[in-house]
Amino acid sequence: MQIFAFINQKGGVGKTTLAINLARALSLNGYKVLLIDFDPQANAGSGLGIRVGKEKSIYQAIIEGEVERFIQNPVSSLYLLPSSIDLVGLEIELVNFPQREYLLKNLINQSTYEGKPLKEFFDFIFIDSPPSLSLITVNILCATQGVIIPLQCEYYALEGLSLLIKTVRGIKQRLNSDLQLFGLVLTMYDSRNRLSKEIAEEVQKHFKWILFKTVIPRSIKVSEAQSFGKSIFDYELRNKVSWAFYKLAEEFLEKIDSYENSIV
Repeated sequence: MQIFAFINQKGGVGKTTLAINLARALSLNGYKVLLIDFDPQANAGSGLGIRVGKEKSIYQAIIEGEVERFIQNPVSSLYLLPSSIDLVGLEIELVNFPQREYLLKNLINQSTYEGKPLKEFFDFIFIDSPPSLSLITVNILCATQGVIIPLQCEYYALEGLSLLIKTVRGIKQRLNSDLQLFGLVLTMYDSRNRLSKEIAEEVQKHFKWILFKTVIPRSIKVSEAQSFGKSIFDYELRNKVSWAFYKLAEEFLEKIDSYENSIV
């Protein structure tokens, strides 16, 4: 398992933050990680200090059928294929496109970087998704092997979780038999907030089978890092959020080592 997508149809749950900082934690451990920003909001790019237009984004890469000249390397061992607002129009353009669900998968499989196929050059490929269950999201689910769901510790975030899991199972049955529901990560956890504790208990009760033990705490440092276009590790290495993402990376690697059978 090498390609992972970060998906939640609800916005503001820490999805992009999770993708960026888990990728950075792995890169600091010597793994080469490619983060594909497939969200028209392009927050993964801005979160790493990169802003691009259509001509340098994944939108143009899709048109050309190759990603190499669009990949950027903002920090050591962490690479980014950035997005742009032009991706919004992609769904309309794909209406009559043959095999439209597999556009991203084909792009990944057909592309190279420094003379090697993407899946040989990079240890992991992460895909950041938009906050919706759209054709773009279907493309992501058809291209990925493991789904990681960030869940904000609030009631409405929990409410849509069953629907999301049902969607993942549906895609697995109809379009991508390799798809696995890899994990669920609690984000923006506030130990002083009673609701956060109640949500964590509910998730533990009903979704223990996919829940990561590591919880990402709420911290203003994350927002500060984003405003500077940096991961939390490159902004302030020694704080509770950096430590949480470091532990999450350890757990992520352990889970890959022990992962054997489908749990979807």
